Amino acid sequence: MTALTVLEVGFAASTQDLGRPGFSEAGLGAAGAADRGSAALANRMVGNRPTAAVLEALLGSVVLRADGHVVAALTGAPGPVAVERADGRVHGAAIGEVLLLGPGDVLRVGLAESLLRTYLAVRGGLAVEPVLGSRSWDSLAGTGPSPVRAGDVLPVGVDADGWPLVDAVAPPLAPPSGGPVVLDVVAGPRDDWFRPDWRRTLTGQTWTTRPDSDRVGVRTTAPNALVRQRGGELPSEGVETGSLQVPPEGHPVLFLADHPVTGGYPVVGVLTAASVDRAAQLRPGDPLRFRLVG
Repeated sequence: MTALTVLEVGFAASTQDLGRPGFSEAGLGAAGAADRGSAALANRMVGNRPTAAVLEALLGSVVLRADGHVVAALTGAPGPVAVERADGRVHGAAIGEVLLLGPGDVLRVGLAESLLRTYLAVRGGLAVEPVLGSRSWDSLAGTGPSPVRAGDVLPVGVDADGWPLVDAVAPPLAPPSGGPVVLDVVAGPRDDWFRPDWRRTLTGQTWTTRPDSDRVGVRTTAPNALVRQRGGELPSEGVETGSLQVPPEGHPVLFLADHPVTGGYPVVGVLTAASVDRAAQLRPGDPLRFRLVG
């Protein structure tokens, strides 16, 4: 079987697919790719089915060697890319380009210049052993194939459904222009727990992504906090990806792929699917604004 051998991992990398929905009653979230749009695009570029597993790499920074003929594509956080051929030649490449690797070729993905997560798809998908029907690593539950490390061998599977139809595509997420990233939010379901001016507080200022953000959620801070008008706490209730949960200090936590299945803090709003993808690419210190829609 064709495989990729992992030579280097700079920060963190894991295999991800569409996740493992259906286990919430057991306290297990779905997990899956944090930026689903970028992961799905990478799979489409190489002719995979939507279920195929990809590699999600924090800030790029991975080096892999092909042990056979491999069709690959990179999306998400852009950075320098090069293919070192087995005969010693070096070819420059790019995010959003379909790459043809031969036996012994080395794919080098450098440090991402912007955004946070880079996705690598190979034709046929990464065929690591699934756990509960998914090849996704869930960092909160510690479930799924272990994070990828140097020395790992990633088998290439057969989860394809055609051949690549393009040579390259434009990135779905543009790098930040220097201004805040705008995230669309639908109000509710617990917005009545906050003072009537919560909309102005949420949308009328720039928030900052905190350094303790991760695949569980984007933690934010701003000069003005959301203030509750109710005392006490909610009984724990189900929460969805994109939920904007507000702890007592009033700075929202935006739930990403590895969020818990229940929470006891009120959810003031829920992000649209496209905005969840944008949020998954925020780096610590990045500014963001919320925009109410619907």
